[in-house]
Amino acid sequence: MSLKISLAQINLKVGDIQGNGDRVLEAMRIARDEQRAHAVVFPELTLTGYPPEDLLLRPELIARVERELDRLCKACSGIDLIIGYPRCQDGKLYNAAGVIREGEIVAEYFKSLLPNYSVFDEKRYFETGDKPCVFDLQGVSVGITICEDIWYKTPAVEAAEAGAKILLNLNASPFHVGKAPEREILLQKRAQESGLSIIYLNLVGGQDELVFDGGSFVVSSMGELVQRAEFFTEAQPVVAFEERDGVVFPVPADISPVLSEEEAVYSALVTGVRDYVLKNGFKGAVLGLSGGIDSALTLAIAVDALGADQVEVVMMPSRYTADMSNEDAILEAEILGVKHQTIPIEPAFNTFLEMLAETFAGTQRDTTEENIQARCRGVLLMAISNKTGKILLTTGNKSEMSVGYATLYGDMAGGFAPIKDVPKLLVYRLAEFRNLTGEVVPRRVIERPPSAELAPDQKDSDSLPPYDILDSILARYIEQDQGVEEIVAAGFSEEAVRQVVRLVDRNEYKRRQAPPGVKITQRAFGRDRRYPLTNGF
Repeated sequence: MSLKISLAQINLKVGDIQGNGDRVLEAMRIARDEQRAHAVVFPELTLTGYPPEDLLLRPELIARVERELDRLCKACSGIDLIIGYPRCQDGKLYNAAGVIREGEIVAEYFKSLLPNYSVFDEKRYFETGDKPCVFDLQGVSVGITICEDIWYKTPAVEAAEAGAKILLNLNASPFHVGKAPEREILLQKRAQESGLSIIYLNLVGGQDELVFDGGSFVVSSMGELVQRAEFFTEAQPVVAFEERDGVVFPVPADISPVLSEEEAVYSALVTGVRDYVLKNGFKGAVLGLSGGIDSALTLAIAVDALGADQVEVVMMPSRYTADMSNEDAILEAEILGVKHQTIPIEPAFNTFLEMLAETFAGTQRDTTEENIQARCRGVLLMAISNKTGKILLTTGNKSEMSVGYATLYGDMAGGFAPIKDVPKLLVYRLAEFRNLTGEVVPRRVIERPPSAELAPDQKDSDSLPPYDILDSILARYIEQDQGVEEIVAAGFSEEAVRQVVRLVDRNEYKRRQAPPGVKITQRAFGRDRRYPLTNGF
């Protein structure tokens, strides 16, 4: 027995039914004509892309999927396609996977376990399936499951009981730190429980806030990892199987290396920016460069995602901007070879103060005047974005967004926020990681105390706890849902904990108005964490 299955780890676009179908046909051609494979496997909901969200409520989307399935059936010859799509049957919608062979769908599986937590809300759209699906492929019985199914024991065991020797698991599994090894440990357990060799085929690419990291892999029925595709890149490896003493084994092949946490996160950020900009048709990106570490890291990500010729930066000094900030910003732009210009905000700031002089008479200067400076910059950057067709990237990190250390319609103005889910301490680690291949974030930028530079001699530490303390409290409160007493019991001062929790809670309204950004933690702001703006909890 000789069996070869091609794994189409591809990047798809949500809603582009025909375009996604074209990608399927190209992968089919490669698998059949170049790789001589017997079958090619695609990700979950290939034809719609993932997640299609409320597009699934539109009858026209389902009609287009049916037409595209018909086109694929007519084009399929000499190889089996195992592909994901939404399927309407008896008035109910299912998350389905079908086997297309010589012009028809010969087997079909409906996802039995629908995730409804974190970023997933599949029960809003789909009904659950209740039957295993096993089909014959070159004399070998092959079962199908979809994504969430494999996180539980029953679907794999049911496929084995139905006669399967190999299990195909079609996925659209988004990235967060630590997710890749978690998947592999889980699949090794499932293989041992079920006695099946398992192919885990994952989607790759960015979709709004989510990034899919690929890393498709194969485990033997004994739980041994025998093959792994690259992370964060399209790939189409072939898995070969052979039979020994009645048992089907995957033949060991290339195992791509595991990425360090910094490399994985940086790759996710680059992928997320690249796909958001390109899939939405922007002509490039623009951002404000302050000389601080957040904007320096964002610039490096943008250049690595789009190329230096597609990125431009603007320095917008005020009366409070240190000379070293201007010098470092210009150096960053020159190192990375991007177009740059300087537009001082002092004339606009003075004009606003004059316009408001009568209204503000008798009041003391406070954060109002600081915010006006940030909003002057926001107006300039949005004007350049509008004029050039380049998306404005904001540069705020998760620590700042958590406690509201950002200005609505100022530094929060923009179309995409690459590092909005990156805590401040991780920002420093990513800068050091990026510098390993050549310094793009100057050493002085990494070492100097962070400052918004909106007031004389201002430092972040004037308003916030040190970042090592702040980030630890935020991780416990936001990502682990710990309460004040629990966090204090872990060794943090009650005063600091209550300050941080108060700031997080009172700034939900700001985050609700923030642009989308790449999710890299287990609990990101946005669709992953939905808190009421008005609440008395």
